[in-house]
Amino acid sequence: QVQLVESGGGLVQAGASLRLSCAASGRTFSSEAMGWWRQVPGKEREFVAAIRSSGRIYYKDSLSDRFTISRDYAKNTVYLQMNSLKPEDTAVYYCAAGAQDRYYSDYKYDYWGQGTQVTVSS
Repeated sequence: QVQLVESGGGLVQAGASLRLSCAASGRTFSSEAMGWWRQVPGKEREFVAAIRSSGRIYYKDSLSDRFTISRDYAKNTVYLQMNSLKPEDTAVYYCAAGAQDRYYSDYKYDYWGQGTQVTVSS
């Protein structure tokens, strides 16, 4: 059974940093992309970042200066370093895996985690 388990969310003040982790088990994703998405209640899920097996990285344009995605193939884990957090970053952050193309499209990801809440207070 494939599982993606996120951790690292929490409540922080504006300007703080958080590092999210997503550990995959049940299979490896060494040849596929892993990514992060986020969702606010009442809104559509939003692409945040993705990293391909080649190491090529994609970001939502407005986040690339504050967020950094990385992955550890040995640990089958993907990370999201979030700096200078803003209240508008408040959302549930989801890890996703399995995309082979169209990394900005959520339907291309076969596996999803349960999500971790990130709340940024002003």
